[in-house]
Amino acid sequence: MCGRYTITVTLDELMMRYFIDEAPQIHYVPKYNAAPVQHIPAVIHDGRRNRLGTLRWGLIPSWARDDKGGSTRINARAESLLEKASFKGLLRSRRCIIPADGFYEWKQGPDGKQPMRIVLPERRIFSLAGLYDIRTDMDGNKLSTCTIITTEPNSLMADIHNRMPVILPPEAETQWLDRSNEDVSALLRLLQPYDAAQMRAYPVSTAVGNVRNDYPELIKEA
Repeated sequence: MCGRYTITVTLDELMMRYFIDEAPQIHYVPKYNAAPVQHIPAVIHDGRRNRLGTLRWGLIPSWARDDKGGSTRINARAESLLEKASFKGLLRSRRCIIPADGFYEWKQGPDGKQPMRIVLPERRIFSLAGLYDIRTDMDGNKLSTCTIITTEPNSLMADIHNRMPVILPPEAETQWLDRSNEDVSALLRLLQPYDAAQMRAYPVSTAVGNVRNDYPELIKEA
């Protein structure tokens, strides 16, 4: 699964990375320990351009009776997207990108579980494949939520955990965000383990286990 991640860059860096040409109306601060049910930065395409906003992490389907249960849908397995009622209709039209510059996973060791941070070369920004939905309640209030898609681990992640988030190659980002793209088979083919040779994992402080902790020291190598 993917239950914690980081996005520690500035808003300007995010906007440049995803070709956002209008300042988003969001309160953005770097996250050193992004966790479920928090509002997180996300990128969608509105049919004309990329837009940066926030979504609450933990998907609530548009047809849900209430806004509970999101914490059980923080991840969606790539292999069963078309089998789950909460996700199967979203693959065609409600895809998003969750920008990240690292994610956490816990590795079992002889002395317990050690949190690891996984990054790409130069700790650059990468794109987690996500799905989103919008639920409107009886009073007309809208709640926009998302889930991060996971897949089988690559050789690096297999030593840490049995799942990993889907990281989209840069050349696949436009295809993923394109709202006119309804080729489900082609979209599913994008949901592959990322190249292990392009990833690095290092141990971090156990303080990352507490969701209330969110500060720069968390990403330092232990």
